[in-house]
Amino acid sequence: MRIPYELVLGWRYTRAGRATRRNGFISFISAVSMLGIALGVAALIIVLSVMNGFQKEVRDRMLGIVSHIEIYGPGGGPLADIDRTMAEAKRNPEVIGAAPFVAAQSLVARGDDMRGAIVRGVDPALEPQVTDVAAGFRETLAKLKPGEFGIVPGIELARNLGVQPGDPLTLIAPGGQVTPAGVVPRLKQMTVVGTFDSGHYEYDSGLVMVHIQDAQRIFRLEGPTGVRLKLKDLNRAREVAAELQHTLSGEFLIRDWTQQNRTWFSAVQLEKRMMFIILTLIVAVAAFNLVSTLVMTVTDKRADIAILRTLGASPRSIMGIFVVQGAAVGVIGTLAGLFLGLVVAFNIDVIVPFIEHVLHASFLPRDIYLINRMPSDPQSADIMPIALISLVLAFVATLYPSWRASRVNPAEALRYE
Repeated sequence: MRIPYELVLGWRYTRAGRATRRNGFISFISAVSMLGIALGVAALIIVLSVMNGFQKEVRDRMLGIVSHIEIYGPGGGPLADIDRTMAEAKRNPEVIGAAPFVAAQSLVARGDDMRGAIVRGVDPALEPQVTDVAAGFRETLAKLKPGEFGIVPGIELARNLGVQPGDPLTLIAPGGQVTPAGVVPRLKQMTVVGTFDSGHYEYDSGLVMVHIQDAQRIFRLEGPTGVRLKLKDLNRAREVAAELQHTLSGEFLIRDWTQQNRTWFSAVQLEKRMMFIILTLIVAVAAFNLVSTLVMTVTDKRADIAILRTLGASPRSIMGIFVVQGAAVGVIGTLAGLFLGLVVAFNIDVIVPFIEHVLHASFLPRDIYLINRMPSDPQSADIMPIALISLVLAFVATLYPSWRASRVNPAEALRYE
């Protein structure tokens, strides 16, 4: 099979030797362009992989304490028939767990120290079916007995209040009692039976769990606030919520985890999108360095172009030679960047600790950040667009110099040769 001479000459110009100072400089600029594309592509892959890793890590920790779907009564009120609602929800093949709950805001106090908290009334037997955190401390939840008014605060809240298992804790419910002396807040003395650690500071410092029957008595509710569901695939939460809206008999308010944490996830997506745009500019700058490289190559190879034209080469063929040269730089730079970026992204859990050890520094201190290690989650949905954008930019950058080469006049180019 005969290889087109455009490919042969284009590749030869790409790896041009350094017989002359000018050729050496052009080769150096070409290598810099190639390196710039590789570093830009690698930076994009590494940064987006780390952002994906942080998002996945925080999401998993958040969903360890937050359910995938929550079902409330009409207008967000309590459910009338909790057993029927749970049974109908579990008929959906995506639902693998269901548990009733009570949610209310209150104050918890010990002595003069008082903190705001969300009280979650749970069924100790069913709660492990819907949250991973509950599944990790079943023995503690089992200590919540109806009528004994036990309480399980988050580990950060317990530390802030200075309480340990066995200590008393006062729960102050909203909506006090009306007496001749005025409105008196409703207080209930609770006993700490244990703590939980979800790994998410917001919940560890602002959430307490009690038995669902005790919560109904304290807040004077006729029934549970709603039902919490766990799914096989958390990414299908929105779709399953829409299905349940049509399959459940009655009027319900159904919220999935993406709606409950919409602000946080929207902020992450916006930040990721902006980082993609900013880092793509690095690739664009490197790709358009090819313009100067090819323009200098065209100037240096004017005599060669003139000879090829006199031998019968068409302007299209001349243009193809320099398109091949620029495309080769773009392809090699992109492939090198993909290799470097993926190697770093898949081994960042080894590379970052090594750098921290060498520099004697901690990039993510445990006492400041939620996550104390650098996570990474390379995704093909990010990597493929990066590679395509890099290749397209490199190809576009070759068009003007290649067109300029095809316009070289053989007579003018050979006049002084």
